[in-house]
Amino acid sequence: MCSSVNNAGLPTSSDPGLILELKTRRPPSLEGRAGCETWSVDFSPDGAWFAWSMGHGIVWVVAWPLDSELLAALLTHRESQDGESDRGDKSFSCGHPVWGLAFGPRPPKSKAASARPNKVPSKGNSLLLATGLENGVIKIWNVLTGDALFDLHGHEGIVRDLVFPQNGKLTLVSSSRDKTLRIWDLAQKGKKVQVLSGHKDWISCCCISSDCSMIASVGRFDRMVCLWSLRSYTFIRNLTGGTHKTFYLLASCDFSPDGALLATAAFSGSSWWIDLWDPYTAEKLATLVDYCEIYGQNQISAIQFSPDGLHLAIVTEDRALRVWEPGKQGMVMQTKEDRTSNGLCCNFHPQGGVVATGTRDGHVRFWRAPRLVPSLCHLCRSILRHSVSTHQMEPLPIPRRILEYLTYRNIPDRLKTCCSSDEEEWES
Repeated sequence: MCSSVNNAGLPTSSDPGLILELKTRRPPSLEGRAGCETWSVDFSPDGAWFAWSMGHGIVWVVAWPLDSELLAALLTHRESQDGESDRGDKSFSCGHPVWGLAFGPRPPKSKAASARPNKVPSKGNSLLLATGLENGVIKIWNVLTGDALFDLHGHEGIVRDLVFPQNGKLTLVSSSRDKTLRIWDLAQKGKKVQVLSGHKDWISCCCISSDCSMIASVGRFDRMVCLWSLRSYTFIRNLTGGTHKTFYLLASCDFSPDGALLATAAFSGSSWWIDLWDPYTAEKLATLVDYCEIYGQNQISAIQFSPDGLHLAIVTEDRALRVWEPGKQGMVMQTKEDRTSNGLCCNFHPQGGVVATGTRDGHVRFWRAPRLVPSLCHLCRSILRHSVSTHQMEPLPIPRRILEYLTYRNIPDRLKTCCSSDEEEWES
């Protein structure tokens, strides 16, 4: 049953794809003012918790899934009879606006990687949450106890994005408007840090490949798509040729779950586009383009691959959510057009099926994501590409058609969400 919740916690009719919506209760004087944005959302690695940057320096961490009765209590700040939530929901006051957050560490996918687990720097059971603040500080919390563990200092600008690698290690990668990325060792409470410099302006987003060998980062204004080695902490290359326009802004990036694709999102004027890259060869494989009739109102904010790698979630200014199957023309799913509540971020549930999106007015929406049964071909490619690079694939004595599939070169190089005369402007 599809429903949302308004400020009173009551069900309302909504977009057919909407599962539920969380809205904050703020004084009228704060509504619509800067500081109330939901810049980041995240699910815990096991999918049991959801963290929401709800604006004004507050982060809510709630047990997932939410049920309707507790949802109303959560929205109205009501407590159970014993004075505490029996679900363990928590609120963290960070003191400054929160621009990025991430649960960690991410569990390793192989038994070999989990043979020697790291010790979490706190007593008892722990679930870490990192929050990146407007003043450049990163706060590390223990979600299960509600304690602030320690702060990470070093960034001189807004901490825009945070990500943990999928190897179970207590390593945190942060990107900032101070033009740097930092790699923190949380096992040493951040005392050991690597600084990656090379961007010429704000860094919008960063992500880590599934084999934990590479970091990708995109600069909003310098229009750089940088690849870095997570093993040697060195610069690898800057991807070029990803656009046809002279002026544009880069917004987001994400690796596919097998690490064989890197998606980057950009926008300019009346169009936004997503480029798919081979991170090993720096080849641009495909571009998805969308046009808008209103100039300057087609901004793209965030993208993320689904856990199975079959879909890509897209958040834009005109719609809360689109879902694209790479290689296909048009969208698998898209929400109704809505410019009153601009989307800023998105995140898939680890088991798929649900996408959370955060908005500029500080709300969170949960959407029903498309589900597909992966083909045997896709499963084989995912497993193989997780550990085999493109350079290792190309010399193999296999038929060309199979090689093209395994390296994603069977995707059409030019795709559109709709037809428009603006294509002439793009080509020029």
